[in-house]
Amino acid sequence: MGGLGAGRGVLRRKPIGHIDEPGAQGARLERSLGLWQLTAIGVGGIIGAGIFALAGAVASGTAGPAVVVSFLIAGGASAAAALSYAEFAGMIPTAGSAYTYGYAVLGELAGWFIGWDLLLEYTAIVAVVAIGVSGYFGFLVGETEANPPAWMMGAPGTGAGHRVDLFAALLCLLIAYLLNLGIKSAARFETTVVGLKVLVVLLVIGIGVFHIDTANYRPFFPYGVGGAFTGAATVFFAVFGYDAMSTAAEESKDAQRHMPKAIVYSLAVSMVLYVAACLVLTGMQNYQDIDPKSGFSTAFKAAGLSGIADVIAAGAIIGILTVMFTFMLGVTRVWFAMSRDGLLPKWFARTHPTRHVPTRITWIAGGASAAIAGFLPIAEAAELTNIGILLAFVVVCVAVVVLHYRQPDLPRSFRTPGMPLVPAIGVVFSLWLITFLQWQTWVRFAVWFVIGLGVYFGYSCRHAELARR
Repeated sequence: MGGLGAGRGVLRRKPIGHIDEPGAQGARLERSLGLWQLTAIGVGGIIGAGIFALAGAVASGTAGPAVVVSFLIAGGASAAAALSYAEFAGMIPTAGSAYTYGYAVLGELAGWFIGWDLLLEYTAIVAVVAIGVSGYFGFLVGETEANPPAWMMGAPGTGAGHRVDLFAALLCLLIAYLLNLGIKSAARFETTVVGLKVLVVLLVIGIGVFHIDTANYRPFFPYGVGGAFTGAATVFFAVFGYDAMSTAAEESKDAQRHMPKAIVYSLAVSMVLYVAACLVLTGMQNYQDIDPKSGFSTAFKAAGLSGIADVIAAGAIIGILTVMFTFMLGVTRVWFAMSRDGLLPKWFARTHPTRHVPTRITWIAGGASAAIAGFLPIAEAAELTNIGILLAFVVVCVAVVVLHYRQPDLPRSFRTPGMPLVPAIGVVFSLWLITFLQWQTWVRFAVWFVIGLGVYFGYSCRHAELARR
């Protein structure tokens, strides 16, 4: 009978009409976010490492000036998935994002599979971004000629005497602290910092455009067209922050109207800024001279604008904090939703009595990301990311098509245009980009997946709320 129950659990779906009902007393989040706060969280999750770190790295070693094309390809693929997310976010205004959508349409195991994967992916992204911020911190320290102890300047194996990237680890704990202050206070911080970050990017574009040498754009495809496509697989990491933002649907004042708009607005604003910034970077310096770690700061310093270079480095540190904020918000809300549904212990789903945030989960996620950021080199930490997000995109794009055919008359505040072509584009692009990932990524993913199956069949399928109804 136990095996039969588990088999049925794999296929049971969460009724969409009852998804907004909390599964445990004290496990409801506070609805307090407006449209522009949601958009700011989305922009905060998208703009950051892509401009301040990945743009220089991809331009110098993978795509050259065609890094602009890389961002356009990645943005187009991401937009196809974003429109699918927008439909679900307006229809299912609750925490969990891709996990909840998969649970409602494709069944419990599909939902569990993507939720379990996002727990690792989002946590790793927080850590990777923290390490990237630490690189700009090192640039500023070098400018002041300070000599901090070597042991605290990087993870083991990244330099002589390095034992821990202390700055990166502390940043992760700082974000956890901010999220635990309550969603109102945290969103106020996020909106303010996103505004500062956008101003820094506009400063880069506004001043840098006067230092462009069009000769630097030739050859435009120094690594061939294939280099631009390979670059797209890398920078895709920088254009999907809206999916983590959609996990905050349950904290939106009017999720059915605001969430679809916030997803579309955040991706559109971010892509315009990405393209303009990349054109400036590759126009200011020959792609062979671009610093892959702090591209914009070194480009402005080479142009004799050291003061602006320092502002950019400081802006990168402050601005990339918003990426960490968005993805830590994402992992805590996915974890919260899975625990409230009974797939993980309900102990995690308890929220603070006055701040209405899942404090237990937030501190655990903050500690886990701090450990990864402090003790793993950025390349190894980055290998834990991307595959889960791409698979989440596949699940959401497939689910939105399935739901259109299964329940075509279900009320929707936003409908994905070009059905089923647009979601199909999202599926094809996501699967295609997965083929560019290294084999080590697949090994880590397989290990995490096997562990997840053990947790699901050993605990989740028997304790799920739907199993008790």
